Amino acid sequence: MVPAALLALLTHASAATPVAVGGAILTPVALDALPGFPGRTPVAALDAFRRVCAAPPPALPQAAGVAGDPAALAEACAAAAGDVADAAAFFRERFEAFRVELPGSERPGFLTGYFEPELTGSLAPGPDFPTPVLARPDDLVSLGPGESRPGLDPGLRAARATEDGFVPYPDRAAIDDGALGARARPILWLRDTVDLLVLQVQGSGRVRLPDGTVVRVLYDGRNGRPYTAVAKLIVQEGHLPLEGLTLARWTGWLRDHPEIAKRLIRANASYIFFRLAAVTDPALGPPGAANAPLSPGCSLAIDATLWRYGLPFWLAGPIPGGASGEVGRLVVAADTGSAIVGPARGDLFVGTGAQAGVTAGNLRDAVGFVVLLPKRGAAPENAP
Repeated sequence: MVPAALLALLTHASAATPVAVGGAILTPVALDALPGFPGRTPVAALDAFRRVCAAPPPALPQAAGVAGDPAALAEACAAAAGDVADAAAFFRERFEAFRVELPGSERPGFLTGYFEPELTGSLAPGPDFPTPVLARPDDLVSLGPGESRPGLDPGLRAARATEDGFVPYPDRAAIDDGALGARARPILWLRDTVDLLVLQVQGSGRVRLPDGTVVRVLYDGRNGRPYTAVAKLIVQEGHLPLEGLTLARWTGWLRDHPEIAKRLIRANASYIFFRLAAVTDPALGPPGAANAPLSPGCSLAIDATLWRYGLPFWLAGPIPGGASGEVGRLVVAADTGSAIVGPARGDLFVGTGAQAGVTAGNLRDAVGFVVLLPKRGAAPENAP
């Protein structure tokens, strides 16, 4: 017997509308039935949507079959590029809402936060800046979703190109020990390995140089090895309790215990490579995986094997760091991350700097996920 919710979805959905994504059931819901929709920031969400629409295609294309009809999304992008008098009406007219429901789960979904750190560094090594930030090596081959190479473990997301074919790329410990040889090309230097770890975990950052210049350090590939959270290892070994574990606390602990820190950091096999860029708009974050500049509070990292970049989501529930009385937030899928796995899992970009880091560190909350899927041939905004 077909469940009533699924039957309603099958009746309601167009041929391009999925009924399930990644083990979650998509249940239609009227936008007017979402408490607080469209929230306090529909204009900011529309701006974030426009940025994703205008961005060049990602270097690693998303796999076929991700949710979100590309033709309908293109129609919505074309409409957004024009004169939109009412941002809330745009989302109401161009999209249909579906609750992302996890059968058997005790929580509706899980939301964390990430940020762009501000660090100090130098373009030349020295006693104060001994830790190199490495450029992407020329033998690194990045693998897209579902892509693999002969003889490689399918779980690896990158490979090393050799004369004899493809092999696993060296892990963090091997890279630290010199496995890249002459291919280890520093683009700048930081204070210590803890700052490098923070930069790699967040995926990008701003670095202030000794002359006061601020440059942006952008993600430019990873070695494809599994990611292990160093903060989780600290808790597992009993060094710090999980309760009250902020970024400042666990990074401070690592600096106070350098020998243990070295061992724990090396246990994270994942390694990120970077490139330098100018900071063109200080109000925006770095480009996400969708190649669009991230909008603080409105750009969401999602599981890119399940959802198409550019899809709006309604986060149903109070957002830490948000305005008083906020009961939901309209956001746009613009990024992804190795730890962001599942249909009701998201990572909200909250901004740049120390205060953004505090907000991001405190954001670990159960929220409801409602995806807004684009409609084909939607009526223009304010159409008669």
